Amino acid sequence: MLGGTEFVGRAVVEAALGRGWEVTVLNRGRHPAPPGVRALTGDRTAADGLAALAADGGGWDAVVDTWPGAPRAVDAAARLLRGRAGRYVYVSSRSVYAWPRPRGGTEDAPLVEGAAADAEATDYARDKRGGELAAVGAFGTAGSLLVRAGLILGPYENIGRLPWWLTRVARGGPVLAPGPRGLPIQYVDARDLADWLLGGVERELSGPYNLASPLGHTTTDELLQACLRVTGADAELRWTDPDVILGAGIEPWTELPVWVPPDSELHVAVYGADVSRALATGLVCRPAAETVADTWRWLTETGGTAPLRPDRPPTGLDPRVEARLLAGAGGVPGTTP
Repeated sequence: MLGGTEFVGRAVVEAALGRGWEVTVLNRGRHPAPPGVRALTGDRTAADGLAALAADGGGWDAVVDTWPGAPRAVDAAARLLRGRAGRYVYVSSRSVYAWPRPRGGTEDAPLVEGAAADAEATDYARDKRGGELAAVGAFGTAGSLLVRAGLILGPYENIGRLPWWLTRVARGGPVLAPGPRGLPIQYVDARDLADWLLGGVERELSGPYNLASPLGHTTTDELLQACLRVTGADAELRWTDPDVILGAGIEPWTELPVWVPPDSELHVAVYGADVSRALATGLVCRPAAETVADTWRWLTETGGTAPLRPDRPPTGLDPRVEARLLAGAGGVPGTTP
């Protein structure tokens, strides 16, 4: 496991240990390695960052890589491990698909252009596509598994989406709830991703897979109601029309995490994937209520503040902006805009 101490990597490590697998992790050592693993230290952004891995004489059935930055880091690791590992699993993203993305797009949808396996960091979409090219270039199509994940939620989240909603609801009072209430959300719990990924290693899956829950697995209303239940907060959801929110200059996805307006290119892009291939190969998605409850339990154990990746912008709505909009828009609890 390249990484293995945060969010998806940590979920993969814990799932692998739960299956009784022997796990080696390579990371910078900034966070304690999970108990039960063999830990190597190396910074993939440094010239000698893979020295510990190069000096190690071991071999592995599979490598899992979640690297989000410059593709050349994936390229270097994959080339080093070629011949020493049976399969290279790269956790990519649905961002690799060209814009605008088709509704119900499969793994055969057009991909972003301009990506390269040996490239420096450019933008997220091309970086992830470059990582895919690096994995395939070193291990071949048959020896690589590309996990094109959609929105990922669950315990250990270091992006700040579900943790922001939980802490906002826990604060209580009127809460700006973006309508419509029944808007479908498509995501994958990091633990479900990990279970499917490890099962894919066992079954020797290869090629690209869109990985997210079926469309309609949950809705905005179900997600926020679950936040209300687990926090036990004295909060009141004020459902507000999407046009009112957009008219106030509030950014979907970033200022109101997880939410994107209906009937928009963004909603199709984020929540419009065909995931039948993953479902047919064993993907099982736990109920949203379980994801929310477990994330809240983890969040309270950490003192109520989730760790945030330094390479990602902060998420969430300024309380003053929220208060002004609620005062002027008249969002009404219990209504469906």
